[in-house]
Amino acid sequence: MALTSGSAAAAPPFTVVELFTSQGCSSCPPANANVAKLSNRPDILALSFGVTYWDSLGWKDTFASKAYTDRQWDYARGLRHDNVATPQVVINGRRDVVGATPGEIERAAAATAPVAGGPALTLSADRVSLAAAARPARPAVVWLVRYDPSTVQVPVRRGENTGKTLPHKNVVRELVRLGAFDGRAETLKLPAATNAALKTAILVQAGPGGPILAAARS
Repeated sequence: MALTSGSAAAAPPFTVVELFTSQGCSSCPPANANVAKLSNRPDILALSFGVTYWDSLGWKDTFASKAYTDRQWDYARGLRHDNVATPQVVINGRRDVVGATPGEIERAAAATAPVAGGPALTLSADRVSLAAAARPARPAVVWLVRYDPSTVQVPVRRGENTGKTLPHKNVVRELVRLGAFDGRAETLKLPAATNAALKTAILVQAGPGGPILAAARS
């Protein structure tokens, strides 16, 4: 099942798949590979977030950020988990799977219904417009995500993955809270991109760790 997409008339709907991973975790490479494979599908927006809590165990993840660890903890609370772990794949902000088994993410995505009532989004180079829609039951956050669509090969020299070169795809490099959505039409300006090679996505999310109501991508 897919979310309501961004440029409503131009782009097909898609499902948001968020991977929480670490280069220091020996269980993560299969999930990384599964999400990278899915990233080629037009009905999937795959995003890879590097988390920091493995960094003290021998290898510091080159893409990790505390903001991404905080996002995973928001999902832990939203999905009523007691802790966080890698790998974890969150689908449309509504359910999660480990993601290391072939076909696991696809089955979970097919079984995850989209959330109705989100705003139609129109995304341009420097702003995003949100059309009026029903007021969300929970305060909604508008997130800017900038990610690298290329495959990046990372040689790991210490820790559980010592000696391996790990491929990463759609690595999130920026996560910015643009504002809130209360049902009224609004246009939000995007901060200038620091790297022209990065792709842009917008996520409208019902509170921290809640369902994703709408999404758009460049």
